[in-house]
Amino acid sequence: MKLSEAMREKMLLSFELFPPKTEKGMANLPGTIEHLMKYRPEYISCTYGAGGGNVGANREVCQMIRNAGTVPVTHFTVIKNTKEGIRQQLEQYLADGVDHMLALRGDIPLGETTTCGDFNYATDLVKFVRDEFGDKFEIAVAGSPEGHIACRSLDADIAVLRQKQDNGADYIMTQLCWDMEQFKYWLDAIREAGVTMPVDVGVMPILDQAATINMALSRNGCVMDSELCRLISRNWLFPNPFNAKDADGKPFDMFYEDKVKRFKEEGIEYTIRQIDEYRALGVDGIHLYALNKWKDVSEIIDRSGLRTLI
Repeated sequence: MKLSEAMREKMLLSFELFPPKTEKGMANLPGTIEHLMKYRPEYISCTYGAGGGNVGANREVCQMIRNAGTVPVTHFTVIKNTKEGIRQQLEQYLADGVDHMLALRGDIPLGETTTCGDFNYATDLVKFVRDEFGDKFEIAVAGSPEGHIACRSLDADIAVLRQKQDNGADYIMTQLCWDMEQFKYWLDAIREAGVTMPVDVGVMPILDQAATINMALSRNGCVMDSELCRLISRNWLFPNPFNAKDADGKPFDMFYEDKVKRFKEEGIEYTIRQIDEYRALGVDGIHLYALNKWKDVSEIIDRSGLRTLI
């Protein structure tokens, strides 16, 4: 059964991993996947570097996921990719037994104004894959509840999402969104626009101040709700979380250890509440950014009862 079909029957649980940059990280990843597998995820996705810079590592991780006994979903971007290059890479994935993908434009290279490839948009990639490979791939596409930062309006962004559907996409994997009122508005708006694809919601565990702020700014300028802002303010690392230690690794903030611990504890509670709100809305899936860490994700799933309730 396709993932998109399964989502219409029940809410799915899945994880996102990334290819480690070090040999040690890659060696440790099978253990992480093994721990995550106890929660019976319907799939695990793996990120893909711009221009396929880490495609070898991506394919290796996809094989780890496949060997562990669940569906690997590879991210795939058009950045610096030609039609022939895309065709060859996708044929390699099929030969590896990987037939699920998240079709993305990807981030424009620094100093460039285009993708430096044959396609400029994810809509083009979806159409190309359908034209070239038919139904051999199940295709997920990104959805931006707050609107893509490069789009002139939310309505225009939703029109692009509808085009992805018309071009053959199967389901939506949302970008990060902490603003629940905005998410509800977007969900109603895409349905009114005729977007019927299942919605799999991306959720990032709140564990680290700097990572949280960085993610908010790098993922389409996500709005941080008042609760999350207060969480950060209560545990603010002076002078700032991006420069919290001196050259010798000594924290500037005398309460550094306590704040880091408290932020993580409160962040996990925040993440669990967010998951509960998404479930109450009847979304079709929860896609946790595991960040290649199984312990924190395990705590979130265990305490939320997520696996036992879906």
